[in-house]
Amino acid sequence: MAIILETKEPEKAWNAFRFGVASLKKKHEVKFFLMGEAVECETLEDTQYNVAQEMKKLEEAGGELLACGTCLKSRQLDEHTACPISTMFDCVEMVEWADKTVTF
Repeated sequence: MAIILETKEPEKAWNAFRFGVASLKKKHEVKFFLMGEAVECETLEDTQYNVAQEMKKLEEAGGELLACGTCLKSRQLDEHTACPISTMFDCVEMVEWADKTVTF
């Protein structure tokens, strides 16, 4: 399963990562691509929606997390990310690989 996240809105990002974790628990392989403002998710702080915790759960459960390099660079975050810096070609390959693609 490929999941593309394009928002840093806390509730939507939190739910996207929860969906990824649930998919892993149902024995799906999951690749997750952060694009646009979603590359800022690592630093989101919200009292109700702990996005960083859900990101960690996804990785600990075996999900693969990628981030758009151009999006990171435009925000000067390319040296401050734990996610592998990826390209649009990586995103296309992820979509081609997946049996299902979900966007948030």
